[in-house]
Formats: sequence, structure tokens, C-alpha cells
Amino acid sequence: MPEVIFGNASIQQVGESCVRLGATNVFIVSDPGVMEAGWLDVVVRSCRQAGLSYTTFHDITINPKDKEVEKGCRIYLENECDAVIGVGGGSSIDVAKAIAILVTNGGRIHDYEGVDKIRYPLPPQVMVPTTAGSGSEVSQFSVIVDTETEKKMTIISRSLIPDIAIIDPETLSTKSPHLTASTGLDVLTHGIEAYVSLAATPLTDVHAKNAISLVAEYLRPSVASKMNLEAKINMAMACLQAGLAFSNAILGAVHAMSHAVGGKYNLLHGAVNSILLPHVMEYNLLANPKKFADIALFLGVDIRGMSNMEAGNKAIEHVKQLTMDIGTPQRLADIGVEKDQLKRMSISAFHDACMITNPRDVTIEDIEELFRKAW
Repeated sequence: MPEVIFGNASIQQVGESCVRLGATNVFIVSDPGVMEAGWLDVVVRSCRQAGLSYTTFHDITINPKDKEVEKGCRIYLENECDAVIGVGGGSSIDVAKAIAILVTNGGRIHDYEGVDKIRYPLPPQVMVPTTAGSGSEVSQFSVIVDTETEKKMTIISRSLIPDIAIIDPETLSTKSPHLTASTGLDVLTHGIEAYVSLAATPLTDVHAKNAISLVAEYLRPSVASKMNLEAKINMAMACLQAGLAFSNAILGAVHAMSHAVGGKYNLLHGAVNSILLPHVMEYNLLANPKKFADIALFLGVDIRGMSNMEAGNKAIEHVKQLTMDIGTPQRLADIGVEKDQLKRMSISAFHDACMITNPRDVTIEDIEELFRKAW
């Protein structure tokens, strides 16, 4: 994990943090929504006060693409920058990480798809999440769309763990209810998939458990009110802990399938997860009923007198109810996914790195059936 600075107004420590890492000329990666909310201005002001030179880059879409990374890399090198700051949601932070790869390792971002393909050290990285969602600020992942094949490339390396993560819950107050709901379901998916992952450990289980419990208690009030600071603080903590859990335990079929959808369609990652999660939980229940019974407990379900299978089914029901309560989409068809693409996306999901740690074996036919149930 990186060094973590957590708390209200901590975003103002960005410039000082970069100086501590030896930076003099920083490259700030953000997006139009973060600019509009005013958080990019706060970061720029902090950098100025610390005596840093800076260049900003914000040409990023919600499912970041290889061409955006390549453009950012060119601008970084042209301006002779020596550190990267990512400010925003998972898209901005994933692009910031991907740019960091290319400026010291060269080639195309496609060369680094998979596990441990990075050869040379990256420039200092400081990440500032403004959504309680991706957990990318503490993870060893970067996910970038290959625009030629229309699939998401998953890049995994310890080199991608940022040097410093600055988590300021106040940044969550500018998010819409729709985005709060979507990113919150991403946090829940991270917690659940990490907890049942084949690579889970007692250390990752602690973080996954806490993340699931915090989402169960605080996501609804966080969606209901931008000004509920208690809910924002706890959702920021849930995101942090879920990020630590999945960065070390990896994920599963929900993310493999969601990556396949996100490569083809420019949809919110968390919204896709919210649709797929109950279906994949139902499929995976057989592989580890005890852990799914635990999840029911973390979600606040009274499981006394139930078998593990019964409790696991209650967990699935609880997740379905949560998605309805906060208004996330219920069907893939409702968000524009076309039925004739399900087979193609099933093949893509089958080959995704996240599928390796799914607790139950899957075939391409199994994935296609799950997609059809969710469609």
C-alpha cells in the first residue's frame, strides 16, 4: 500500500507531498468534471504554494483509452515533467498511472497488459481520488481501453502502487446522487469479490469485511445527501479499505465481465457492476457458502438459524435491494447493451486477468449465460 493521508482538507497537501518525493515539475491528470467542481484549482494552488511548476491534462473519458494515455505521455515529455498527480475518479488515476509507465518504459500501453510487464522505475506518483469508487489510488491496477479491439486491458504491477494517496472526503460532496450510487456499488463489488477471491488472505479479509459493512450502512445516506459528511467520510474509508483488499486479493467474474462491457460501451463501470454483482454472487455461492454467509452478516442480515447456503442467498437478496434503493440500473438492456454482443463480450471476459481468482470455475458458456440473465 502507499502512504495514505486521510481527512478533510487533506487535498491541500498535494504540493507539499510532491516536494517530499523530490518533484519540481509535476504533470496533473484530471477530467472535465473535476475541473468543473473546482478540485483541480485546489490542487494547482497547492502546487504553486509549494513552488512547483506544473502542466495539466484533462482530455479523459469515463472509460479511459489508449489514445488518451499516448497523448498525455507526449505532453508530459514535451514539458519535461518529473512526477505525476492524478486527481479524480478511477479514469483519471488509471490514466495517470499509465502515463507514468510510458514516460519511463516507452513503447505502447498495450505492451504492459497482464502481470508484471513493467521493467523500469516509474516517476513519483501522488493520487487524489474525488469519488468513493475505484480504489485505484491504493491499488496495483490500471485499466485502459484498447480502442482497436474494444476491450479493456488490465495492467497489474506493484510499480503502479502510488507513492502517496491523499483521500479527502470533502471532495465527495460535489458528486451527483447518480455517480455516488454507481461508484458506491463499485466499492461493494471490490469488497465482495476480494473476500471470496481465491487469493484472499486473513489480511485482505479484514479490509474487505470493513468495506462491505461500511457500504451497507453509509451508501444509502451518502446517495441521499451531498452534505452528509459522516456518510462521505465512511464511504471514503470503505473505498480505501476495499482498494487495499482487492489490490492484494485481486477480483473475480464481475470485474472481468464489466471490463468486457466497458471496452465496448462507454458506460459507468460501477453501474455495470451493480447489474452483474447479484448474478455472479448467485453463481459463485456454491464455491464458498461459508464466506457468502459471512457477507450476509457484514451486510447486517440476521442469519441466526440459517444454513450457510440460506444465509448466502440472503446476502444476494440484500445486494439486490440495495441497488434498487439507490436507483442503479437493473438490466444491461436498460443501459444500451445489445444482445448480439453478449457472446463476443463473454469471450473477452473469459480471458480477463480478474477471472483467474474467481472462486468458481467458469467457461465461456457460463459467462454468456450470466450475461443473458443480466440482460
